[in-house]
Amino acid sequence: MAWMKRTALGLVAVALLAGAGAAVYVQRSFAQLDGSLAVAGLSEAVQVRRDGADVTHIQAQTPQDAWFAMGYVHAQERTWQLEFNRRVMHGQLSEVFGPATVETDKLMRSLDIMGVARRQYAGLPLYAQEALQAYSKGIHAFHQKRPQALPPEFLVLGVQPGGAAGAVWEPEDSVGWALMMALDLGGNWGTEFARLSVARTLDTDRLWQLMPPYPGEPPAASADLAALYRQLGVYRAPAAGAAAAAVAPANREGPLSRQISAGMLAWADELTRNAGTNEGKGSNNWVIAGTRTVSGKPLLANDPHLGLSAPAIWYFASLQAPAGKASDGTPMGPIDAVGATLPGLPFVVLGRTDKVAWGFTNTGPDVQDLYLEQINPADATQYRTPDGWAPFTVRNETIRVKGEADLLLQLRSTRHGPVLSDVQKSHAEVLDLGKYVIALRWSALDDDNQTVLAGFKTNQSKSVDELFAGLAHYHSPMQSVVAADDQGNIRFKAAGRVPLRDAANDIRGVAPSPGWDARYDWKGWLPYEQTPQDDGVSGGAGVQGARGWIATANQRVTAPGYPHFLTQDWALPYRYERIAQLIEATPKHDAASMQAIHRDVTSLATRRLLPHLQQAQSTHPLAAAAQKELQGFDGVMDAGRAAPLIFVAWTDELARGLIIPRIGEDRFTATYGKRDYRAAIEGILERNDTWWCQPASCAEQSAAALGRALDRLQAAYGADPAQWRWGAAHPALSAHRPFGNVPALARFFDVSVPSHGDSYTVNVGQYNAGEASGPYVNRHAASLRAVYDLADLEQSRFIYQTGQSGLVFSPRYRDMSTTWAETGYRALQRQPARWMHELTLTPSTAASTAAAAQ
Repeated sequence: MAWMKRTALGLVAVALLAGAGAAVYVQRSFAQLDGSLAVAGLSEAVQVRRDGADVTHIQAQTPQDAWFAMGYVHAQERTWQLEFNRRVMHGQLSEVFGPATVETDKLMRSLDIMGVARRQYAGLPLYAQEALQAYSKGIHAFHQKRPQALPPEFLVLGVQPGGAAGAVWEPEDSVGWALMMALDLGGNWGTEFARLSVARTLDTDRLWQLMPPYPGEPPAASADLAALYRQLGVYRAPAAGAAAAAVAPANREGPLSRQISAGMLAWADELTRNAGTNEGKGSNNWVIAGTRTVSGKPLLANDPHLGLSAPAIWYFASLQAPAGKASDGTPMGPIDAVGATLPGLPFVVLGRTDKVAWGFTNTGPDVQDLYLEQINPADATQYRTPDGWAPFTVRNETIRVKGEADLLLQLRSTRHGPVLSDVQKSHAEVLDLGKYVIALRWSALDDDNQTVLAGFKTNQSKSVDELFAGLAHYHSPMQSVVAADDQGNIRFKAAGRVPLRDAANDIRGVAPSPGWDARYDWKGWLPYEQTPQDDGVSGGAGVQGARGWIATANQRVTAPGYPHFLTQDWALPYRYERIAQLIEATPKHDAASMQAIHRDVTSLATRRLLPHLQQAQSTHPLAAAAQKELQGFDGVMDAGRAAPLIFVAWTDELARGLIIPRIGEDRFTATYGKRDYRAAIEGILERNDTWWCQPASCAEQSAAALGRALDRLQAAYGADPAQWRWGAAHPALSAHRPFGNVPALARFFDVSVPSHGDSYTVNVGQYNAGEASGPYVNRHAASLRAVYDLADLEQSRFIYQTGQSGLVFSPRYRDMSTTWAETGYRALQRQPARWMHELTLTPSTAASTAAAAQ
């Protein structure tokens, strides 16, 4: 028995040692928030303090030190996020995740995100380059003498920051990350390709019924698209074979690796499928003049809607530094800004200074055009241009793949841009690639893109005029900016680059155009002074005129008679209309009424379709109980009610029942989720369109959809509709990459809270009904909320959905989530009354000595 006791004691000792080691590791993984750290690369000491709202305040003696410290802090708090994002834009995910992410890497290499970023960086003025260099040096300084253990993502995956080369973050990477934001928000190539794909089975009139133009407007294209594509013979013959299968995780991997690979495969597939579409990617902002407020000074609110992630996309910080100079003597104004920063960029993207506040929404102009490039039948290395055949430009790339041989990739481009069909599987499933390829013209890829320069300018602004003068440098993606200053000025302006199209262009970029016809080429750029704008008082080129307020929610922002074409693919105007109702309902606003608008979950889109559901005569055993839940329901998408869930499941089934028979299962699956076809369904039911509803009537289709929806809901939530809850099906999920798909890890790394709303409520809760798992999960919502009071900017408020720390063991990893779900706020101050943590970054003595010696 003695040996058994010794063995047991040994096992206990090992367990205790392992537990102690784990506890030590957890403690060592935390960022140091107090005391002092010696850092190589600083010229003078920098104060880094956290206030009661956990906003990080950086106070430096030079602008360069402020940007350096911002890089250091981002590395402290968001090391894995920076590493993952760097690998995404470099097309280097497969070095870590193997074949699962090859398609994503191929897309990033095809777009040449980093090659473009390097060229754009080279075109920046010296002081902007030095600002990005300072930020990069701050990140490198953190890793050169890392004061904390690496987060567990690195340990589990066996990855070192920066990979083998140790290039943790270079100055060009910041430009690359600005391009990635443009890719997320500034694209419609997916919508253009969807029209090409659907036109194979629908005539052009039916195409416009399925994908309608903006309400009250005719289609932007006058060309008969279906006839054009049939005449050109662009489609692949049905006998050409099935689409390429998705890469499956290798069987030789262990269980954890298989789960990570499977999760990354799903994420990569979604990213590549949804690239080039901004449908559903919305935001709200509004500003109210002093004539409509209690204080007599403006109020401004903003809630940009982005994909939810853990950690969040934002990090809130304040940067303060006096004026300085670049190395060539160029003066740099003082920095004084607080608000949302993006890890990867050294400035406040959304927020305020001591005098002016601003907020963004996506304008969504058409800045991406797809071109059908005809291949020379006699020489496949050439494509057709207005001047005859020309050679493709060819570039070779090597993608390293974990556990596999390197992938050698030959990428082509044309005079318009990269050939997307070389890397987009969906193109090969539709097009005859022996005759045509598809190339992309995208404004953001132009070498003169200086969006990051505009970011630095905003952080120095003292008035609305100065803010918009700085935003003249803003390029991509175009944003609808509202701003207010403490002098009482308010303004809206769309900032960014928009192409001008030829009057003879009968497609206008809404679908792929013949690349050899010069009339489809862009003809220049809309001057900054002619982009939509409005001061909310005297009117202007906007849509609201002299109401004393301005709001944008991705709706059409151009007034009738505006002379330039921006797009026809504006978001449906439901959120804007609801904001307008709520603003007009209160004669004089204050911060509380602004916050109430943020909380609103009335869906005007639901109200529009609801009568058709309430009239549905289903024979399903649960139909009567379901209709009872719908009694008194008025489109308020409350998480605690069953009615929103019944409505959403019905619209989902209705879309499937009406559209799949007309375009086919494959095309529906490829497009559903990117778009919900809500406008199409509204039109079909309101016209009682027998062609779409055949062989049944539209009323019968509606009843059948309700029956299918009740079958699904019963299977998922039981047989009592009174017990169903929208919030149970619709949690706001901030997913971690890559551990969000690993059951044993997801509950630690993901952040999930019940949520209200739908895609059309002000308090948005967008879901992807095309998802096989969790079709109603809220994956795209208010990535932050902010309210600014120009009567006293220190009374400004903010919140976002996770926490400041990206370190999973930290109590600050998810500590905002409940407040965010309840639409609460934290203080956003430049000068808080007290500090919760105080850290001083001091110049390293060794570094200072070396610098002096040089």
